[in-house]
Amino acid sequence: MSARTVIAGNWKMNMTPSEAKQFIGELAPMVAGKNACDIVLCVPYVDIPTAVEAARGTNIHIGAENVHFEAKGAFTGEVSTAMLCELGCEYVIIGHSERRQYFGETDTTVNLRTKAALAAGLKVILCLGEVKEQRLAGITDEVVAMQTKLDLADIDEDALKNVIIAYEPVWAIGTGLTATPEQADETCGVIRKTVAEIYSKKAADAMTIQYGGSMNDKNAAELLAKKNVNGGLIGGASLVPEKFTAIVDAANA
Repeated sequence: MSARTVIAGNWKMNMTPSEAKQFIGELAPMVAGKNACDIVLCVPYVDIPTAVEAARGTNIHIGAENVHFEAKGAFTGEVSTAMLCELGCEYVIIGHSERRQYFGETDTTVNLRTKAALAAGLKVILCLGEVKEQRLAGITDEVVAMQTKLDLADIDEDALKNVIIAYEPVWAIGTGLTATPEQADETCGVIRKTVAEIYSKKAADAMTIQYGGSMNDKNAAELLAKKNVNGGLIGGASLVPEKFTAIVDAANA
């Protein structure tokens, strides 16, 4: 089984509900019928109901940007899997570098959130990647292999069909810097090899591994042409319908 290409937008802390409705209204006809890849928009919590309704009947799927690992309780500001599911979410981003950097996420909490999301039937976009110092020190392979093992700990192979790994070199997030297509392909290949070691070659070959470091309408085609890059987790370019559509077009070429 070959890996499915997935183009996912990560809006981060952008777009009000009214803006989300307008955006999806503009985007939907632009990407209609472009089904060689799955198209996902991961949006802020407050936008989810509006986004789900606006995307109904289109080929756009809606996800959240985070989820807690407990079902309920005294976790002010957090959102549970049941809350996301009842709103109609299909996907959730877990372990984004900004969550790790600014909000204290660790591989332990990423693993717990991932297991909770999978148990609830959500599809997980699991983010991992090295910081600049690790890249310069030549230990990128070791770092991403370790993160892959820790973040997928105690997750059954059967559950992997609902896991996408997004390789996001932290030094390329929102900086305008991008890993070269060769760097992206090589590191996504390390992740795939690690999945094969943990599970099986079949599981590794079927896993969608995205690149998530400043992919945009200009560089998407070259990145997506690489063997181990099965899509993108798109930040800034996902906020502009024309740019996001251009990336979807590159995935459908």
